Amino acid sequence: MKAAVVNQFKEQLEIKDVPKPEVKPHQILVRIHACGVCHTDLHAAHGDWPVKPKLPLIPGHEGAGTIEHVGEGVTHLKVGDRVGVPWLYSACGHCEYCLTGRETLCLEQHNTGYSVDGGYAEYCVADANYVVKIPDNLSFVDAAPLFCAGVTTYKALKMSEVKPGEWVAVFGVGGLGHLGVQYAKAMGMNVVAIDTFDEKLELAKELGADKVVNAMKEDAADWIQKEIGGVHGVVCTAVAKKAFDQAYRCIRRGGTCVMVGLPPEKMDLPIFDTVLNGTKVVGSIVGTRKDLEETLQFAAEGKVKCIIETRELDDINTIYDEMLDGKINGRIVINMEK
Repeated sequence: MKAAVVNQFKEQLEIKDVPKPEVKPHQILVRIHACGVCHTDLHAAHGDWPVKPKLPLIPGHEGAGTIEHVGEGVTHLKVGDRVGVPWLYSACGHCEYCLTGRETLCLEQHNTGYSVDGGYAEYCVADANYVVKIPDNLSFVDAAPLFCAGVTTYKALKMSEVKPGEWVAVFGVGGLGHLGVQYAKAMGMNVVAIDTFDEKLELAKELGADKVVNAMKEDAADWIQKEIGGVHGVVCTAVAKKAFDQAYRCIRRGGTCVMVGLPPEKMDLPIFDTVLNGTKVVGSIVGTRKDLEETLQFAAEGKVKCIIETRELDDINTIYDEMLDGKINGRIVINMEK
């Protein structure tokens, strides 16, 4: 099968033929029709996170396709089912986190396109217990980025505990943030979007944002506090320290700051203000299988749609260069059917 392979960190991926993976008990073989490209894939290829991925590696954790083979012991799925293979490839299923609906915190988890091979290939093996079915009226291309970007922002909004009619701020209107604006509106929230580019703020308006702020032209936190008295929650998808500092300061008393982006710097956190204002600061990483089902259902109902540019697998190194240069709007999805 054709695949894009990381042989050495920080080197270009090699497009090559590799053996089709064998299916073991409790696994399935998925014919990949589309796979989203995520910034985490770039980190995997560069090996610049503390925990290194295995090499050689086939990246990709937003793979969507049809089941071609079902392994022994799999009874809830069948050949022909439409599924996605998410970041959470598998978890132990019996630790305190798995047993309390927090499987993404499992210390024994495996991650697609990182510790196991992923969706930058014509075929991908998956743990049958952790794939999620794709609604029939949702295309593979539209579904693919929801398996990471979509569920990540949706889960973060749930973590914010913002109720319908209350205010949420979304920092960064990029691949995650433009989905965050849509999910927030679909969940009944009032949305203020923050970015440093006017064209992205115009997009946020088109997607339903009630207010927008250009953080390059004014202090977003001061503006939000003055205009609406602060937000009840904030989801920060940006990758700049300044954005996180402003995100914290734009919250009203009792609100929640949800951290999603992964900048290398540390966040300034004033203990005195945090205590007196009852502010909650939480981290949110992707989502559970249940979160994914809900994420996909919003899209299937037409309430959320990712802005997508489709490319071919042969373009992957060019895509990575564009990602490094910040030239990508929305999400890029590799269409394996081209």
